[in-house]
Amino acid sequence: MNSLYQSSIQSLPLLGHGKVRDNYAVGDDKILIVTTDRLSAFDVVMNEPIPGKGMVLNQMSDFWFEKLGHIVPNHLTGVAPESVVAENEVEQVRGRAVVAKRLKPIMVEAVVRGYIIGSGWKDYSQSGAICGIQLPAGLRQADKLPEPLFTPAAKADIGEHDENISFAQMEEKIGAELAAKMRDISIKLYTAAAEYAATKGIIIADTKFEFGLDDNGVMHLMDEVLTADSSRFWPADSYAPGMSPPSFDKQFVRDYLETLTDWGKTAPAPALPADVIEKTQAKYFEAIERLTGEKLKA
Repeated sequence: MNSLYQSSIQSLPLLGHGKVRDNYAVGDDKILIVTTDRLSAFDVVMNEPIPGKGMVLNQMSDFWFEKLGHIVPNHLTGVAPESVVAENEVEQVRGRAVVAKRLKPIMVEAVVRGYIIGSGWKDYSQSGAICGIQLPAGLRQADKLPEPLFTPAAKADIGEHDENISFAQMEEKIGAELAAKMRDISIKLYTAAAEYAATKGIIIADTKFEFGLDDNGVMHLMDEVLTADSSRFWPADSYAPGMSPPSFDKQFVRDYLETLTDWGKTAPAPALPADVIEKTQAKYFEAIERLTGEKLKA
């Protein structure tokens, strides 16, 4: 399988490189988004690719965009990525790119938590609340929450950590009407996805959505959706509260990095061993196969 650490499309103007995605302008109103095999952990981009990871993320997002399209419009245009690049660049986009509407990003990430884990668990352990939302006493790590929680985060620059903010702060940033719409749609999206994933033996513990506005102010779902990078997927058959469950994502990388006493979770990234790369790749491949019922379309 061909691996792509960074794209080099010369036939379109480069808009920028993100942690995982490379963006190019397609005219004034569209963007080519190429999902590379880069992996970031603790907001640091690793030096080694996870072969095929970008294709998994791209195809997983396409799957969810289609399944959830009745809830909110999304950024897809239906234009084939192969049709907007030069012939010698087609292999860089095949199976790992989309041509999307050019939207104005809303600078708040919409995080929905169905289970108490990660930064939410740390917050709860210290304060009994998550992002200022008081929760019942006695919850264990990885417990299912009484109802999905919407906990927004202010977007950070590359290399910086996103900052959890309160809903009131979100309202101050983007306005009360848009904030309420983002919250309500995000919870609908999460609930629908979690119900579907449960039929495939997968728990979606939490996820984050990103939204943008078109020229008419219509809100669209954009970027990536319910991938193993933007969500925690747990196998239902090995789930047990009171511990951090195994995940269909980059948990092998995170676990390895946590063993490094001489790395301070800042760039430059340490080298990843081959077995960590292979195990991580296998988890991504297993996630898309279990969710969609189909193997990765290479």
